[in-house]
Amino acid sequence: MSGGEKQKEPGALKEEGNTLFKAGDIQGAACCYTKALKLTDSQADSAVLYRNRSACYLKLEEYSKAEADASKALDTDPGDVKARFRRAQAYQKLGRLDQAFLDAQRCAQLEPKTRAFQDLLRQLGTQIQQKSAQLNSTDARVQQMFSVLLDSSAKDSDRQKAAQNLVVLSRDEGGAEQIFRNDGVKLIQKLLLSRQEDVVLSALRTLVGLCTGHQSRTMAIVNELGMDQLCAVMGSGASTVSLAACHLLQVMFEALTEGMKREIRGKDEAILPEPSKELRSMLRHLLEMMPAPNVSGPGRDSAINLLVKQVPRKSLKNPDNSLALWVIDQGLKKILQVAGTVAELSEGPSLTENTHMSCSVLLSKLYDDLKSDKERENFNKLCEDYVQEHFRRPGLDAKLRAIQTVSVLLQGPSDVGNVTLEMSGMMDAVISLCGSEDVTHQQVAVEALIHAAGKAKRASFITANGVALLKDLYKKSENDRIRVRALVGLCKLGSAGGTDFSMKQFAEGSTLKLAKQCRKWLCNESLPPTSRRWSVEGLAYLTFDADVKEDLVEDKSALLAMFDLAKSEDKTVLFAVGSTLVNCTNSYDVEKPDPQMVELAKYAKQHVPEEHPKDAPSFVEKRLVKLLEAGVVSALVCMVKQESPALTEACREFIARVFLALVERQEDRGAVVAQGGGKALIPLATDNTNVGKVKAAQALAKIAITSNPEIAFPGERIYEVVRPFVNLLKLECTLLQNFEALMALTNLAGISERL
Repeated sequence: MSGGEKQKEPGALKEEGNTLFKAGDIQGAACCYTKALKLTDSQADSAVLYRNRSACYLKLEEYSKAEADASKALDTDPGDVKARFRRAQAYQKLGRLDQAFLDAQRCAQLEPKTRAFQDLLRQLGTQIQQKSAQLNSTDARVQQMFSVLLDSSAKDSDRQKAAQNLVVLSRDEGGAEQIFRNDGVKLIQKLLLSRQEDVVLSALRTLVGLCTGHQSRTMAIVNELGMDQLCAVMGSGASTVSLAACHLLQVMFEALTEGMKREIRGKDEAILPEPSKELRSMLRHLLEMMPAPNVSGPGRDSAINLLVKQVPRKSLKNPDNSLALWVIDQGLKKILQVAGTVAELSEGPSLTENTHMSCSVLLSKLYDDLKSDKERENFNKLCEDYVQEHFRRPGLDAKLRAIQTVSVLLQGPSDVGNVTLEMSGMMDAVISLCGSEDVTHQQVAVEALIHAAGKAKRASFITANGVALLKDLYKKSENDRIRVRALVGLCKLGSAGGTDFSMKQFAEGSTLKLAKQCRKWLCNESLPPTSRRWSVEGLAYLTFDADVKEDLVEDKSALLAMFDLAKSEDKTVLFAVGSTLVNCTNSYDVEKPDPQMVELAKYAKQHVPEEHPKDAPSFVEKRLVKLLEAGVVSALVCMVKQESPALTEACREFIARVFLALVERQEDRGAVVAQGGGKALIPLATDNTNVGKVKAAQALAKIAITSNPEIAFPGERIYEVVRPFVNLLKLECTLLQNFEALMALTNLAGISERL
């Protein structure tokens, strides 16, 4: 009995599907056929169901699915004319005209009298002729574009037009294939040698089109062009060209590594060799760019940036960290060479203000990617040997290189930095060089001292020896570059109490004096930008004190100067600006002490953390208004856009915290959205620390609750906010976060069916 029921069920579903199809409910019919397919055991029945579902997919314009279903029906019964006809129609829509023609031809042979088959054959014949004519003309067009571009006597306007056409053509799969077939890579190679920046740019952009998502073409291009030429272009002086080359290499890396993950590599279904040889060749060239003297500063930064993005594992669930091990083995010394370069000394590669910070991030990422103590010991040893080797050499320059390397390590993998700092003689050298007559020597030593001060292990030792030294430098140095750095060292050591009002190490009022000096330097445009950046570092520490916060938000010119720095080329300032804003908006997490414990502590004469009266909510709210008036949103939006290793996850978390504080008041949300805050929050909710993701999602939810989501998140953007809201429904989130997420989702759900 039950067997008969089961046989009947797929049959009934099929009939229901046929009825729905005739009534025009195509989606419903496809659903019935799908259910019936899951229940049926008979191959013959399955073939009919596949054929019927193929007809649904044709109507729904899902041509790949229609082709797949018709093929499954034909696997069972190759003589099924209806299935073959449907497959021919699907092939035609997919642009696979030759295959469509073969199927239509077979249908016409099996049933010569059926008019639909004859019509389709005629249509396809015409289309195939048109396509071959078009292909020939496109081939001719491609060749003509190249001849214009390579002809130095051609008019500039003609060359620009040809360059633009080439880029547009390369973005289309057929066009890319044609450029490739017409010996395009060799011709592009010639364009890359051009003296004209726009010609080189269009060559790079055309290569981006050829490589995007296509592994086999990318491998061929890496092998044919050779990395030397691409790295030379990236290392050239012009920063637009350098960035375009960096983008191209990024696309190439993605095409090669995506291919390794996917079952089908590239858009072509042939299985290709693993691209590890090309990948390693690309990485080797990037490592060779590190110390190369002919590479420009921005080019070197781009190479570091690519290594940061490509080498470490994207997820620690993936057990394979062989790329990081290989890079440490092949290139750690080269990276340390850049880390130890002191720009003001004669020899060494050219740097930008971002290079040292980027090196710190890269070293940190490599170190975090290691899995065992043995791997970490090896990393430690390589760093120690490098520092030791320079430190032991005669002459001051080598010692300065060693100290500079330690500085970069302290900002990156600080455990390794601490080990190198404890080498015998290192700390003494730092302290004695702080008193040097030479400003460059002094600067390197003071910076090392400051980075060491931030690491708690050393801070007590440095407090004992360093405070007097730094105070001395701050008061007596003739040079503002040294004074601003000495000041940051003092701030770092002085902020040991954090936000605790009663733990200030300095005499009352001296924090305010230091902060005033920092604001003065921040606004002093005659100081080099790096020194002005250090004054923001100082404020990042001093703004733990609420009096300093109040003074800073009242000083509009200091706020504007800080926001300008945040938008500038110097990305290393991002962390300091982020910290300062988190402090001013009180968007850090505060542990509220248990009242009973406080009473006990007082009784036992223990220290009790106190909150500053100006950290009360009414003060914080006024500070938020002042920051909004000064244009904090556009500065934050700019910071999020930075494609730089300096925009670390910690920075992203700071920015998310500040945004959440800024949208706390309902009346401020419109202004935040109008200046691009909504758009900037979406990437912060997906790519961030876990805390940062929650803060950004909550800020998005607050916006979606009180403003029209279609205006706040126009177009496709509205679909991108759904996932962050759903993530706020997790049980570990607070009840308020759950509630706001539900409100936001309710608001979105009312907009459209699809949402």
